[in-house]
Amino acid sequence: MKSDADVALAGRDRLGPLIVTIFGLYARGEDNWLSVASVVQLMAELGVEGQAVRSSISRLKRRGVVRSDRRDGAAGYALAEPTLEMLAEGDARIFERRRATAEDGWLVVVFSVPESERDKRHALRTSLTQLGFGTAAPGVWVAPGNLATETRRTLARRGLSEYVDIFTGHHFAFGDLRSKVRAWWDLDELADLYADFLRRHRPELDVGVTTPDQAFRLYVPMLTQWRRLPYSDPGLPLSLLPPGWNGVTAEALFEELNTTLSAPAREHALAVIHRG
Repeated sequence: MKSDADVALAGRDRLGPLIVTIFGLYARGEDNWLSVASVVQLMAELGVEGQAVRSSISRLKRRGVVRSDRRDGAAGYALAEPTLEMLAEGDARIFERRRATAEDGWLVVVFSVPESERDKRHALRTSLTQLGFGTAAPGVWVAPGNLATETRRTLARRGLSEYVDIFTGHHFAFGDLRSKVRAWWDLDELADLYADFLRRHRPELDVGVTTPDQAFRLYVPMLTQWRRLPYSDPGLPLSLLPPGWNGVTAEALFEELNTTLSAPAREHALAVIHRG
């Protein structure tokens, strides 16, 4: 649907990621459009006042995340084309991700950008970070091999392919690969992100959701928080991670909550949208 990707989509606006989640979940199936009134009402159910919602949407518009689109006399917004592409890529990462194994090998990206095109260097680093790459050395980035197709497609779409070489292979020698993985990725920070997700959302399994509106109020914030994690964690092989890696528990919790809450939350959201 880091991320996100959340930084790219919503900047520092704390409400932006929630609004992007709502658009990503429900606008794309409604001819890529939601009325302002519908978004305000849905966000009100998450405890956000209407003026704050309108201000946040205006900021998203200025950043090119959404665009104004009036239909049948109603003010509304549609997702901009780059946002639609980013969300489509995110869907695969969030809902269809496969954890890498040792047999997948590694993907190595090296790049060289002229000093006169410093903005491209920043764009490359941002893109690789969002794809979940770790830094093995200056200008040398590494990720599990199963991200090869997604990486090639993303860098090409963003006009960065001419600065990059991509290699696949296996770690041959030297040193302990588990130790290297800990140096290439901040596993402690990642474990903290998973722990926070578990702390916030594990109690929701015991809530006993009975109505679509309850499901909506639980589902949208849960998915918004989860969206960051598949980008921060590229799905490293479990054999290279600390024992009892809490990312596995968090993934199982997300899958269970997604299965339980997605359909009733959608039912409620569409009822609000169609009334508006």
